[in-house]
Amino acid sequence: MTTTNPKYIAVIGAGVCDEATTTQAEEVGRLIARAGAVLVCGGMSGVMEAACRGSKNEGGTTIGLLPGLERSEGNPFLDFSICTGIGHARNLAVAASGDAVIAIGGGFGTLSEIGLARKCGRPVVLLGSWEIWKDGCVPEGIYLANNAAEAVELTSNRP
Repeated sequence: MTTTNPKYIAVIGAGVCDEATTTQAEEVGRLIARAGAVLVCGGMSGVMEAACRGSKNEGGTTIGLLPGLERSEGNPFLDFSICTGIGHARNLAVAASGDAVIAIGGGFGTLSEIGLARKCGRPVVLLGSWEIWKDGCVPEGIYLANNAAEAVELTSNRP
């Protein structure tokens, strides 16, 4: 599906993940493409590569904001590779580039992107990712998903 003003959805997660997380990420990527959205990520392996693979298998568009200076470091499913040369600081660019963010699994890098996304006013959907609570509740702008379809659906209902 081609649109003149597509939604951008950032997918964040670990560069190394298990088979179940890989499967979830690939399904998220497929569903993002089916929704006509552009997938933005950190461009590397693990969750990022699986989501990009899923998107490309559905004819979607993928953008990777790479930590280093070499496009060859990015995964093979990127349409556009942006070399930042700023290492983990690129997490801000990834978080800010999505109209919404889906976090799948992940470690401390993912946690930093979740926080940065919320500081930028981006809604964040957690799919098997960090448990984030404040005063016994999930903070405003954080949404919990049980599966890939629910995660992508939650992004479509957000500004």
